[in-house]
Amino acid sequence: MSDSPYIEDHVTEADFPKRVLQASRRVPVLVDFWAEWCAPCRMLMPVLAKLADEYQGRFLLAKINTDEQQALAARYGIRSLPTIKVFKNGEVVDEFMGVQPESAIRALLERHIERPSDRLVEQAAAALKGGDQARARSLLEEAMDGDPANPRVKIALARTLMQAGEPERAEILLDDLQGEAREQPEVKALKAQLAFARIAAEGPGREVLERRVATAPSDLEARYRLSAHQVLSGEFEAAMGQLLEVLRRDRGFRDDAARKALLALFEILGGGELVHRYRSRMFNILH
Repeated sequence: MSDSPYIEDHVTEADFPKRVLQASRRVPVLVDFWAEWCAPCRMLMPVLAKLADEYQGRFLLAKINTDEQQALAARYGIRSLPTIKVFKNGEVVDEFMGVQPESAIRALLERHIERPSDRLVEQAAAALKGGDQARARSLLEEAMDGDPANPRVKIALARTLMQAGEPERAEILLDDLQGEAREQPEVKALKAQLAFARIAAEGPGREVLERRVATAPSDLEARYRLSAHQVLSGEFEAAMGQLLEVLRRDRGFRDDAARKALLALFEILGGGELVHRYRSRMFNILH
């Protein structure tokens, strides 16, 4: 049995709600599902214990012997050992199976362990919700100065800069992200928005484009650039309508630009009935 205050040994079904679920509302809990006969489990345990002591309570390590706690193993779908699940606020938020290098486990932990700069991000989000964009930006720039390596700060500041009409600075921050942070859906959506911002900035103003589309419906360049303005204004369905019309009139316009823009817009929206409907319409036009 470990004497570390940061390791919960021999967690059972009876005390799991308190030692894991409730505890995970304070700090992330890394749950190690293991068994005595599992050699990879024994290889992983010292690495996990070392990290638990090093992080000094910023996360807890809970160990569950699956031979003794078969109901818990079944509840969480454990099919191979070792399996590690990260609990936060009573829910599983991340996991991995098998022996992983220490660097990979550290990266996983950093995704979920709160840093002081995360509190500034939360305060900035509250300021934005209250309509105080200047306060939000100030808080995020303070967080960036104090913790420039935190990807959550970079993403939040990039989003705020986009809203403030500074896509160039936002793009620099997003391009500076490393590893898994670059692949987050939110980051992909922001990069798609940046692409539309560039399209809008390179052409005439919105009113000029609207007049051109009204007087010359076959002006595909005007439709294409107008769709970018509509995306930036949150008029997503109108933008998709413009892009579908471009696609319908000229599949090869600007080297398939309309289809690529539609896919980028789907990325921004992430899913839902609107995306499903327009994805089907795009498919019908293409086929």
